[in-house]
Amino acid sequence: MGSQTEAGSGEHPEEWFQSAKKIYPMATHGLFRRIKWGLLFFTLGIYYFLPFIRYDRGPDAPGQAVLVDLEGRRAYFFFIEIWPQEVYYLTGLLIIAALALFLMNAIAGRLWCGYLCPQTVWTDLYLWVERKVEGDRRERIALDKQPWTAGKVAKRATKHFLWIMIAWWTGGAWVLYFNDAPTLVYQLATFQAPMIAYIWIGILTATTYLLAGFMREQLCIYMCPWPRIQAALTDEKALNVTYRWDRGEPRGSLKQNKALEAKGMPAGDCVDCYQCFQVCPTGVDIRNGLQLDCIQCGLCIDACDNIMTKVGKPTGLIGYDTDENIQRRVEGKEPIYSIVRPRTVIYAAVIAIVGAIMLYALLTRSFANISVVHDRNPIFVTQSDGTVRNGYAVRLSNKRHHLRNFILHVEGMPPNAKVEVVGVEMVIAGRPIIPVGPDTTREVRVLVTSPVGAKMDPSTPVIFRITDSVMGEVVTTKDFFKAP
Repeated sequence: MGSQTEAGSGEHPEEWFQSAKKIYPMATHGLFRRIKWGLLFFTLGIYYFLPFIRYDRGPDAPGQAVLVDLEGRRAYFFFIEIWPQEVYYLTGLLIIAALALFLMNAIAGRLWCGYLCPQTVWTDLYLWVERKVEGDRRERIALDKQPWTAGKVAKRATKHFLWIMIAWWTGGAWVLYFNDAPTLVYQLATFQAPMIAYIWIGILTATTYLLAGFMREQLCIYMCPWPRIQAALTDEKALNVTYRWDRGEPRGSLKQNKALEAKGMPAGDCVDCYQCFQVCPTGVDIRNGLQLDCIQCGLCIDACDNIMTKVGKPTGLIGYDTDENIQRRVEGKEPIYSIVRPRTVIYAAVIAIVGAIMLYALLTRSFANISVVHDRNPIFVTQSDGTVRNGYAVRLSNKRHHLRNFILHVEGMPPNAKVEVVGVEMVIAGRPIIPVGPDTTREVRVLVTSPVGAKMDPSTPVIFRITDSVMGEVVTTKDFFKAP
């Protein structure tokens, strides 16, 4: 046994842990950087400005296109209006979102992480601000090592001020989805908004500032569960950001590689410039293979392509490729790309099925509803003339934004059965007409009485049917008429 202490001996616990090293991502340019900028402006543009888009739903209805009205217990998305009892639409959206993640992973790895994740988008924006204020990688490293001077304080203060402003607008934009945006902006500016709005803006401002400004890659590496899940879902046919070691090795400086080539010895295309490592927002050296820390944003591809162009070598040393194709190149075979395969077809098919079910439910849903609760004590009443009466609590829902009159009819009873609604006088052809206000519900007490001399079964199935007097919409529900 040697004198070196093993890590598991417990004598030096400080060796078990290591403080996170600050990462200084370098700026780069190229196709994937442009894609990321495009998606950043597109997604943040939607997030920040969508609450201000108006949509006319008629009088007495919210005019905001996208709104979650907690007080009114409604959610609006342009022409779609969702009530609390229609929460299954949210379930369907969550299923589609999960399957879309699986599909993206099966096609090209962590597309969500690299391009669309909010943590990635806001971190990109914060890094852009940091570069504009403090400079690129070398300047920021040098600035950190410098003593505190007036210039350094001014740069740091400017950077953090801009970060806080972005975080503040991020939190402010979020609360606008839960109230009329122009009204709430005015109330916030004049300090008349509800306290809960200020609290949530403060919480979201703080979390955005901390996560995008300080935690950055640590959130992706240590807190997010998706990298672990994604690793279990990927396969050898999925496209991932890959260092093509079959072409790049043996690596060495440009001078060393040229010397080896002059001697007729093998030399790889990798010139060991570390540009791929220096542009990585999570500090990954992609040449070490696919790693949990890699969010596959493609910036290392841009950096490597730029260097390959400068040294006169073909681009694509780092690129989206599959494990299967790397092996095929080693064997001298042509690469094969199989985006359409059983896994992707199944994911796409399930997404289409769930989407079709939700669309059908949305197109065929009713804008009225009826529910019936039978009296329990007593279940029925036998009157002096021999007739039997049942009582019901009937709740009607009107999901339109105008007053509607519903004609009530109880089917399954013998002819001449009496149906009356307590407190409702309007009746047409023996059928009560129940007015229900706009965008509301109304509960009424309904009494159903059997005809004189009718012989009723102990339990007779009946159907409560309501019909909109103008639009003709019909809604039904089932119950029973009880008798001795």
